[in-house]
Formats: sequence, structure tokens, C-alpha cells
Amino acid sequence: MIKPIKTNLILGFLGVGKTTAILDLLKQRPEGEVWAVLVNEFGEVGIDGALLETEGAFVREIPGGCMCCVAGLPMQIGLNQLIHKAKPDRLLIEPTGLGHPSQIIETLTGEHYQDVLDLGPVICLVDPRRLADARVRDNVQFRDQVAASDILVANKTDACTAEQIDAFDGWAAALNPGKRAVAHTSFGQMSLQWLDGNASLPPVTAPHAHHDHARRAPADTGADIQEEPWQLVTNQGQGHFSVGWKIHPELKLDENALLALAMDETLARFKAVVHCLDGWRAVNVADGAMSVVATEARELSRIEVIAPQALDAHALDRQVRAAAGLVD
Repeated sequence: MIKPIKTNLILGFLGVGKTTAILDLLKQRPEGEVWAVLVNEFGEVGIDGALLETEGAFVREIPGGCMCCVAGLPMQIGLNQLIHKAKPDRLLIEPTGLGHPSQIIETLTGEHYQDVLDLGPVICLVDPRRLADARVRDNVQFRDQVAASDILVANKTDACTAEQIDAFDGWAAALNPGKRAVAHTSFGQMSLQWLDGNASLPPVTAPHAHHDHARRAPADTGADIQEEPWQLVTNQGQGHFSVGWKIHPELKLDENALLALAMDETLARFKAVVHCLDGWRAVNVADGAMSVVATEARELSRIEVIAPQALDAHALDRQVRAAAGLVD
């Protein structure tokens, strides 16, 4: 008998810090264990996957929207390839912050995987600061992520006021059914103990709320970076829009110009792993908070912007080209 693979979903709304949390878990990986990560991004350029690969895990990306759409085929294909390649002891799955978890859980516990995967607690990260925004509390994706979770984790508590943390605790305590555990953390720091146990698989509020984004054809992102050194891709769905770039690593960008774009208040998210004039940088902006850290060289630069309104891809492309010194 083949031992089922311990599996956990790490959920959370856009910009809550899921990738940072998974990076922290990977740093705690027990010696000798093989871990794998299936990561799904709303955008098309795979920045989260590029960051996770640095921690020695096997990573498989499903870019371009909710992984469980189109009868779950994108997820099943990626999952099967990852299991075959990695033969992991543990599997972490990071769905897009704009996705619905119900069909993912249904797939993971269905007949194809019931003897392959051992689904443990579903963990949902929440930024307590965003609970004051009714647009977040009433968002169907947010509600479904919370409802599907076994463990709620208040992240970024270092940036929260005592009142915001108290409000989170009150909100979490009022949830019905209640959660197995509620925790506080900052900087995405997680406990390995949270990954153990059996998921209770609670119902979600809108299990079929996929609508027309299930029929969107995936973008063609397979172009060779040597043949096409500047690749621009776009995506839209779930009430959000994205523009992303894949750029040849020999093209260096001005860091200050890039950060000026990153702090545009109209953007919901800015993510990048990019070759700048002074070296490689990983840039992350969410809710007006920016993180810029030096990182190791990659096979290409990747940039992604996400907004709740339509984006002018041509104007944004001109800004990024100017940062690369390609515009007079």
C-alpha cells in the first residue's frame, strides 16, 4: 500500500500573505521529507512559483485564474504531474486569492484522489485590517474561503491596532459553525502543527459561484524568452484585471521607476521578481505596504499588477519599458 500524501490547502484573499506563509512552512520542512507545492495565480506570469522554488520544494504552477474551473482539469493535470515528478511526503496547495475553494476540495476528496491524498486542515489567512471593509466581508470569494477553512489565522498582526485584532477575534468567534482553531501571526509565520489532523470539510456559502470565468481560455504563455525577450500578458475575471510581463534577464530595470509604478494607489497588488540595475529584487505591494528584498538570479524577470478596474495595458507597458531603458 502506498501511503497517502499529507495535503493542505492554504487559502486567503488577495494580498494576505499566502506565499510568504508557505515559504515559512518550507523552511521548517523536516529533514529527509520531500514537499511539493501546487500554486495557482490569478495572473499569467507565475511570480509566486518563482519565489517558492528557492526553498527546495517541487513547484507546479497553474497560472491564469481559478485552478478548479473547466471541470477541474487544469488542477488535475498539474496535480498529477506534480505527484508523478516529486512523489512528495507533503503537498501544499495555494489557490488564487480570487478563487473559490469548494470545487478544489471536492476534487481532492473525490474518487480519483481519495486513496492518493490525505487532506488535512484547510488553513485560511485573514488580514484583520480588511474586515472593516464591507466590500471584503461581503465578497463571495472571501466568504467561501473562510467557510471552507478549519483554521483561521490572523496574519500581519504587527501592522494591526489592538482594536482591529479584537474585532477579528469577535468576528471569528461569531462564525457558525465555529473553527477548529483561531490563531494570530505576523510575517506569515506558521506552525507545522497546524498542518496535522483531518479536515472537517465544512460547506461553503456559494459552491457553484464560478459563472463565466470557467469558460475563459487560458492565455498562451509558452513562448521562449530567448525568442521573445519581452512578453506582455493580460487576464480578467472574478471582478479583477491583471497585466503581467516576462522579461529577458539581460534587460535590467531601474528599481526606483519600478517602485513608483508599484505604489500606484489604483492597483490592488503588485508583485515582481526582477533584475534591477543593482541586482535581483523581489517586490511585493499589498494594501499600501511595500516589501523589497534582494533575491537570487532567475531565468527571467516577472512582473504582475492586479486591479479591480480595467487596466490600460499599453500605458503600463510603456512605463515598464521606460524602467528598462527601452523608451526615449
